[in-house]
Amino acid sequence: MTTLLAVLLFLNAAFNVLVWPTFYRRVAKDPRARDAQGRPTRFLVVHGVLIGIALALAAASVVAGVAALVA
Repeated sequence: MTTLLAVLLFLNAAFNVLVWPTFYRRVAKDPRARDAQGRPTRFLVVHGVLIGIALALAAASVVAGVAALVA
């Protein structure tokens, strides 16, 4: 059961690391991401925060997966 837990946590981390940076690149190219002066808008900032949280959860998933394997 712990091995299954670890595998699921590693898959979650891999998914987050593969998907969210690509999504950020798309959001950053969106015309709504910057205002007329080139400053980041709330659209970009909010998406950046959400993606940062997703990547932090990916890191936590790796740590939890390793802890599940070691325990």
